[in-house]
Amino acid sequence: MLIVGLLAATLTTSAFLPQMIKTWQTKSAKDVSYAMLLTFISGVFLWLVYGIMRQDIAVILANAFTLLFNLAILYLKIKYRKTPQRKRL
Repeated sequence: MLIVGLLAATLTTSAFLPQMIKTWQTKSAKDVSYAMLLTFISGVFLWLVYGIMRQDIAVILANAFTLLFNLAILYLKIKYRKTPQRKRL
């Protein structure tokens, strides 16, 4: 059962790597919604707390890495946001 949990954790967590890499390479996260990211990060944080409370290593590892990856995506989204250009008169 632990193997299944760890495999599931690996697959769902690694699913965020392509988005993180693409955001970093293109220096753009315009298609990633702040609302989705913040909601998802909050949920993943709560899953991490739940895993810690249950002492479930698969839940802890999956959500710790998923949280880190999504915090990185949020950081890149903020870092690469475009500031509005001022209009010339």
